[in-house]
Amino acid sequence: MRRRLAWLAGLALLAILAGLAWAYAQAGLYGVTIVLRRGGSYWVDVTRDDARLSPSMRLALRDPMPEVRAGPIAWRSLAEGFEVAEMPVLAGEAEVDRLLLARIDPRHFRLIARAAPAGNRDLQDWRRALGAVLVVNGSFYDRYGDPDTPMVSDGQRLGPATYEARHGAVVSDASGTRLLDLRGQDWRAALAGARDGVVSWPLLLAPDGSIRAAGDPRWLANRSFLAEDRAGRILIGTTADAFFSLRRFADFLRDAPLDLSIALNLDGGPVACQGIRLAGYERDFCGLWETQTVEDRIRLLHWPLWWRRFGLPVVLAVVPR
Repeated sequence: MRRRLAWLAGLALLAILAGLAWAYAQAGLYGVTIVLRRGGSYWVDVTRDDARLSPSMRLALRDPMPEVRAGPIAWRSLAEGFEVAEMPVLAGEAEVDRLLLARIDPRHFRLIARAAPAGNRDLQDWRRALGAVLVVNGSFYDRYGDPDTPMVSDGQRLGPATYEARHGAVVSDASGTRLLDLRGQDWRAALAGARDGVVSWPLLLAPDGSIRAAGDPRWLANRSFLAEDRAGRILIGTTADAFFSLRRFADFLRDAPLDLSIALNLDGGPVACQGIRLAGYERDFCGLWETQTVEDRIRLLHWPLWWRRFGLPVVLAVVPR
């Protein structure tokens, strides 16, 4: 019996090592980390009314989809230049989603960008490591956990050297933090001299009021975004559910009572995370939802260890000036 158990244990160990070796071959250290943290992730086919989707997602996939509007919002000041709020998304009188919002004054707080390609830091790991009052997931990353868009982190250039940027960026330097429309300007010039910054897409709302978000309306996810209002304040937001496709989200932000002049999408899905800790207030949220489509099929993202959060290879954090 002992020999049999030892033999089975040896086989199990070999299987684990083989799995980790495969993950490393596919995605380097990041691949190993995601297997250890959450067992990897995979896509499953679902129908529009599949019980595995959230009720809000099932509603968003109806034809016709219901019209939505912003519910009441009340800002709460946590410190000079730092406010929080939550905005309901209403279909009729029913709440179908909720925006978790923060608003900062760049005279008192600044935005920094950081990366950890190993994917070994989750939301709270980052907050503690940076001593930040707020952390939100950043822009996109590749299969190895490296930034998939250009960025500057503490003065160091990261991400691809060759990149075509036609949407937007956030830039932080000695003069403050601001969002930029990259249509018609070189991203290298936009990031030149920045202490921190990141390029992302799509630009949900351009300064001229236009929208550059498109895509399949069945692509739903928890969303994170950055925006700047007409008073020059920076807004950071994450949706609590996955009611919105990118185009519908852009339409909603344009019409919401936030007085936005520009809004930029960040990465979405289970990496759409936002954490705040300031003046006795705490917010600790990460998304659960993401769909994609393959021809006529709708696919839902799953991971075996569903209670384990995704690591965040790229983040933006708010720190006092």
